[in-house]
Amino acid sequence: MKGVVTKSTGSWITVRAEDGTRTECRLKGQFRIRGLRSTNPVAIGDRVEVELQPKDGTGLIKKIFERDNYIVRKSINLSRVTQILAANLDHAFLIATLARPRTSTGFIDRFLVTATGYYIPASLIFNKIDLYDETLTAYEQELKEIYEAAGYPCHSVSALRGDGVDRISDLLKGKTSLFSGHSGAGKTALINAIQPDFNLRVGKISEVHLKGRHTTTFAEMFELTNGGFIIDTPGIKEFGLIDFEQHEIPRCFPEMDRLLPFCKYKNCTHIHEPGCAVKDGLLTGKVSRMRYNSYLSILNDKP
Repeated sequence: MKGVVTKSTGSWITVRAEDGTRTECRLKGQFRIRGLRSTNPVAIGDRVEVELQPKDGTGLIKKIFERDNYIVRKSINLSRVTQILAANLDHAFLIATLARPRTSTGFIDRFLVTATGYYIPASLIFNKIDLYDETLTAYEQELKEIYEAAGYPCHSVSALRGDGVDRISDLLKGKTSLFSGHSGAGKTALINAIQPDFNLRVGKISEVHLKGRHTTTFAEMFELTNGGFIIDTPGIKEFGLIDFEQHEIPRCFPEMDRLLPFCKYKNCTHIHEPGCAVKDGLLTGKVSRMRYNSYLSILNDKP
């Protein structure tokens, strides 16, 4: 039987077969994919082959098919080990909030660098616009101009009121999409707004620290009535990059990558070289100072 991994709790892995049925499975032996050290060798979205067990109806995953792409981050406790968030994605959405809790631009940029580096189209969804005052409205507009100029579509929604939800639902049709972001950013609430019959559990914001509490314990793929699939992931506190060489980082900033042909040196790092089109772009406004500072921070491996 062939199918797609829709949930993994560590002990058991749920696989959705091509006919829509689901089977609880275990791994057959130890898997290592291309030498990648990962906390989870099988990821949500993986295409697998399953050997059904006649005694109890469970399955053994005997093969993981080659991935089209995947998105990873550095494991929280093991610096040289990755955590695969999901595989075989058509799109990755980062749910960001400007208040309760605040999503830093550094976190946003590290997520976008990873998605871009692994060839996954990415967009930003700014949630909780119902909390905005004039200052936050202006700040969101500033951020949207910066990220859309870089090549990342941006959307404004309120999962609470329903603003912009239909637009996001349309974007998900017929695709496998990832929702990621901080705890409390409203990933699960937005999924509930898109398809209320899921009735997924939503957490509350800590009034002391204004940070979200983890309610999504495991990543899980849900089938939408419009034919698409959406992957809800546990809230992420930090997004650590892994498996990137320093010379690859500029390529993951689209606005810098577009200017590279105009730099004097083909291997320009955009830091100290003369005739650098990116540094010239900082002066003319083609490159955002905020994004450039994130670039320098990532090069120096500073969270």
